[in-house]
Amino acid sequence: MGIITNRVSSIVSIKHLWAAALAGMLAGACNSTPTTSTTSTTAATTTAPDAKEFKAAMILVGPKNDSGWNQGHYEASKYVMEKQSGIQFDYVDKVNPGDRPNVKASQVADDLIAKGAKLIVFNSDDFKDDALETAKKHPNVSVIHASGDYAWKEGKNFKNQKNVSNVMPQIEYGRMISGCAAALNSETGKIGFVGPLINDETRRLVSASYLGAKYCWQTYRKKNPEDLKFKVVWIGFWFNIPGQTLDPTKVSDDFYNSGFDVVMSGIDTPEVAVQGKKAAEAGKKVKYLHYGLKTGCNVAPEICIGVPYYNWGPAYLDQTKKAKDGKFTGEFISAAPNWKDLNNPDTSGVGFEKGKALTPEGDKFLTEFITGLGDGKISLFKGPLNYQDGTPFLKEGETATPQQIWYFTSLLQGIEGASK
Repeated sequence: MGIITNRVSSIVSIKHLWAAALAGMLAGACNSTPTTSTTSTTAATTTAPDAKEFKAAMILVGPKNDSGWNQGHYEASKYVMEKQSGIQFDYVDKVNPGDRPNVKASQVADDLIAKGAKLIVFNSDDFKDDALETAKKHPNVSVIHASGDYAWKEGKNFKNQKNVSNVMPQIEYGRMISGCAAALNSETGKIGFVGPLINDETRRLVSASYLGAKYCWQTYRKKNPEDLKFKVVWIGFWFNIPGQTLDPTKVSDDFYNSGFDVVMSGIDTPEVAVQGKKAAEAGKKVKYLHYGLKTGCNVAPEICIGVPYYNWGPAYLDQTKKAKDGKFTGEFISAAPNWKDLNNPDTSGVGFEKGKALTPEGDKFLTEFITGLGDGKISLFKGPLNYQDGTPFLKEGETATPQQIWYFTSLLQGIEGASK
């Protein structure tokens, strides 16, 4: 199968790992040529696995150093090993049709389990069926699926598979914050969003971004919401696959070249930031918001407003401990922000890292907005809200249920872009 695994048997500073991975990404490390190594991160010698260690493995849809979604998961595996002794995390990255044609994630899982893995993490919504297949085939192996709802008893797709957990931080709050930050920093009122593929999750997050932008445009900027232009362009996958997706470089450029002065990223890779930096160097007054990884502003710090990010570490640590101790039962974990300490790496499932391009006034209003979300005084998934075609999503005074938020069937009215 040509499966590549890299073993990390000791821990280095997460800060240093982030910096190294980001540098590799910007140097073109996101190519499709994988390398094989089984090495210690602190020495050049190879190390044999400790028989007493609990083996876990992570299957990543994209490169581990993508400056986004996949790197966030990879860093979470380091967090788990740093916080809990006796755990060894392997990984296989680039499990997608472009990099590994005809290779299923469930096949990768079979190989890892054959090598001793007792816990498998599937990190993409695209892997939901592979996760369930693996759990059924290997009932003594614990399976975590990032996103997904097979473990949600109140969800539409509950499967009652005891060895499957779903983990998904409540990033819609991070998206509301980023939408607000975009509106507070836009001079043209034209906000672009580079989206991945279209599904319930991405419709939910684009809509949350729009609601945050609309609220702050109207409340703090005292602008007419009719003057806010919010547009999403979907590339077709979580990152660029030449010949199969739109090129996110071109999509980003099209936004910057057509008067959109703030562009938000919804993809795994940093094209929005890279092209924004080029546009700014060419004299355009543009800014961007990265997505998914706390250090995302490092790509182009001078024009970065901020980054909403997932903090997978605490939930993965809890689930890995349970798997190691034989207490894994299969849970649906919707990891919430710690509103008292939003960027606490040990307690907050969602964070927002402010960037250098956030204006002082914007910082003031954004802090006020975050406080309002945290204490419940600001509730954006509350009616009246309509879908794009004018049909009601929420009636006057109605607050969305967790199910209505999770299963988002259309973008909201006011957003330009496809819903299907």
